[in-house]
Amino acid sequence: MTVLYRPNMPISPLAQVKGIEVHRGPSKVLEGASVNLGAGEVVSVMGDNGSGKTTLIEAFAGILPLRSGEVIWHERGESILVRDSDGRRNPPPPMGLTLQKGGISGEETVSERLAVSLSVAGIHSHEEQIADLLGHWGLRHRSEERVANLSGGLRRRLSILCGLAPAVLSETPRVVLLDEPSEGLDDSAKETLKGWIRALSSRNHGILVATHDKDLSSCADRILTIEDRILSESAGESSGEPSHLPEPIQSSEQRAISSLIRWSIRMELRNPIETVGRATPAIVAILLSYALMMDYDLQSHDSRLLAALVLAPAFIASISSPALVSRLSESDCGRWWDAVSGPMARPAFSISGASILLPIPVTYLSWLVLSGSVDDQVSSEVLTWLWMPALAMMDLAIASTALHLLVSDLSRSSAAPAPLLLVVMVWPFLELTDALSSIIDNGMTWGLSIHDPLITCIVASLLSALVWLSAVLIPDY
Repeated sequence: MTVLYRPNMPISPLAQVKGIEVHRGPSKVLEGASVNLGAGEVVSVMGDNGSGKTTLIEAFAGILPLRSGEVIWHERGESILVRDSDGRRNPPPPMGLTLQKGGISGEETVSERLAVSLSVAGIHSHEEQIADLLGHWGLRHRSEERVANLSGGLRRRLSILCGLAPAVLSETPRVVLLDEPSEGLDDSAKETLKGWIRALSSRNHGILVATHDKDLSSCADRILTIEDRILSESAGESSGEPSHLPEPIQSSEQRAISSLIRWSIRMELRNPIETVGRATPAIVAILLSYALMMDYDLQSHDSRLLAALVLAPAFIASISSPALVSRLSESDCGRWWDAVSGPMARPAFSISGASILLPIPVTYLSWLVLSGSVDDQVSSEVLTWLWMPALAMMDLAIASTALHLLVSDLSRSSAAPAPLLLVVMVWPFLELTDALSSIIDNGMTWGLSIHDPLITCIVASLLSALVWLSAVLIPDY
């Protein structure tokens, strides 16, 4: 079915979707949809539940795969292909975004979240500016509290503020995408929202709002209605007095990926459940391995068992599901990062969320516990070169994290066979076992044979890299 609505091109377009077709599972939600968002426009999208309002917002943000069509953004006279049906994707220009579920992790503090929303848009604000913005929305007194401690209404206020602030403080016209922003707001906050939307429009920012709220739609210049995948347009009232907004500040280059990595590390340092959660099964594995090795005589047996048992705890720590996955799944936090960071979000998270600190200390601890029957000369040689397979285990950890992230992006991630995907990581583990076994038996050798320790470790790292590339580059059709 083809969409009948084909609006005229605005004089200064900021973003547009052209002939897009989007499916949610087996259902076709949008077909042939074309929408333009111009500078200074407020466009409201209305329709029944499931009609495609959220789908249109997320398509503009570039986080939905397209069956046909393309998403184009414009900045400083340049056109940027954000996404198309051939799988090509680029990060959008800095924008404001409020998802229907908020997109905020409960472990963030209120002021941190606002600062992060600004930093990914290239705006480096001061504490006074953060406090001023929070004060407009009645959040100044909760600035140092974690988002998880806020009521639903205050949490919604924060998510809306974080979507508006990158445009409020920007000197350059920006796109603001708001999905059901008035849900959960009281009357006072709704009036603030309407005033800020009209004020942003007067500064030439483009705002696209998906809503059921007819009162909020009254401040729109155009109203799009979706019914049976058909878009129709009507004129809006453009009512409402603009609010007084803080003055914009000069922005710098967008650095969403660096902000993403800093956020990931900060969340882990604040609540190190990932490190503790991965270290615990590794320590249990060391103790179980010690129990197995008590009566083991290395003089009359092959060293492969010892090598496997030494590396097994680090392997278990490496393939465990990172806490980052649960953080990203909370309130669509991962989808928000995916939108503002573009296609580099998953590669960056696979590195920042991987267990890259544990493999080396766990491997050395495992060797010290299990090598009691090894003579001192062999033990000294192994201790000198044990870092090599342990270092390659870090590559394995990054690849495993990428697989976990790939599964978490599926519509029914809890039903996906993630453990079966991780079976592929046994191959590089076996290569590392061969490398350590060779060092135990023959010492470190520098030949170029496929069975020499250095070459075997390189092969293991290459295998892990191939798995990583597959997990981060698979188009999400």
